[in-house]
Amino acid sequence: MPPTILVVGATGNTGKGVVRTLPSLIKNTSFSSHRILALTRSTSSPAAQSIAVLPGVELMEQNWVEITEDWIRRHEVSRVFLASHNEPTQFAEESQFLVNALNAGVQYVVRISTTAANVRPNLKAYYPRSHWAIEQMLGQPEFKAMHWTSLQPNTFTAMFLDSTVEFIKQTRRTGEQSPLSLIIDADTKDGLVDSHEVGVIAAHLLAKDDTSPHNAARYVVNGPEDVTGRQVVKLAEEHIGASVKHVRYKDMSFIDQMAANSSHSQNLILSIKHALVATWNGQAMAATTSKEVLELYAPKRTVAEVLEQLLKE
Repeated sequence: MPPTILVVGATGNTGKGVVRTLPSLIKNTSFSSHRILALTRSTSSPAAQSIAVLPGVELMEQNWVEITEDWIRRHEVSRVFLASHNEPTQFAEESQFLVNALNAGVQYVVRISTTAANVRPNLKAYYPRSHWAIEQMLGQPEFKAMHWTSLQPNTFTAMFLDSTVEFIKQTRRTGEQSPLSLIIDADTKDGLVDSHEVGVIAAHLLAKDDTSPHNAARYVVNGPEDVTGRQVVKLAEEHIGASVKHVRYKDMSFIDQMAANSSHSQNLILSIKHALVATWNGQAMAATTSKEVLELYAPKRTVAEVLEQLLKE
């Protein structure tokens, strides 16, 4: 079996950018003989099928949280891309995977973290604390044999634009406007980033012969420009050809529904309402992007471009 670059979450927000970029990056390198093993929960899904046709990519149906040290050894995994879920079990499951990877001899892991300003031990929202704890664990001497890089991306543009896309489509369809709900502030600048481009950055890291310069690094990733809530409203108005009548800024009310439907502690789920405070305070602007990211691959896609794409889907 050839050595393997494992992509966990290959059909997810960032994973698709990895598997669509990595084959061409390693084509004429020392990794050209490596197979790219893309994990998915369902090989029959449209997203998985679009990956299955990519040259040099092998698709496998496998729940990553059940991957053992022996599984990693058998598949000769040398490098890993890991985009974990952000549920309350994240730390336990991701840390178990990373311990297994360490003991199986994995050389390098590129993982997806979250908004840099949130990765601290006292944040009120629960899931960024899990990312903080994972990074602290990886930084201990016991993990020195395995290189790692954490990408700390800002809010994903498509996730942020979900409500705007639905607002535009519904208004076009019915001619009537519901309130437009936005999770960012009306006037605070925010460097929203396209999740696919975060995956492209991860692919560039995975293709590096020497990972030493990026070992134990935490890289901040934002989009190419700052945007405010009012600017997004203007984009929506351009698409519907009318003024938006009612806007709700900094609207996190959807978390209430998440908590009501979750099997986890409501206290934990409701804490997500605090996850955007740093963004509302202007701590996630485009200028905070790490210089190393700009040297690897500078994000290019604007909010307007992503909105155009989402409206066509």
